[in-house]
Amino acid sequence: MVLYGSNLGDANVHSTDNLPVLLAGGGFRHGQHLAYDGLRNKPLCNLFVSMLQRMGVEADAFASGEGTLAGFESG
Repeated sequence: MVLYGSNLGDANVHSTDNLPVLLAGGGFRHGQHLAYDGLRNKPLCNLFVSMLQRMGVEADAFASGEGTLAGFESG
C-alpha cells in the first residue's frame, strides 16, 4: 500500500478540507476517482482505519475516524 497526499486541499486559501489523496495497492479497487461530499465529508482517518484493517490490524477507530471509508473495497 502506498498513500500519497497533500496537507492542503486548496493552497490558495490554506484550506485543510477535501485533501487530495492517492492510494495504490493493498488489494483495494483502484482505477477510479472518488469525490466525497464537500460539506458532509468523511474524515481522512476513516481511510486510515480501512488501511489498518486491510493490513490485519484490528482497529475500529483512528484519531477522529470512527469507521472505514466506503467506496473502494475490492469485489
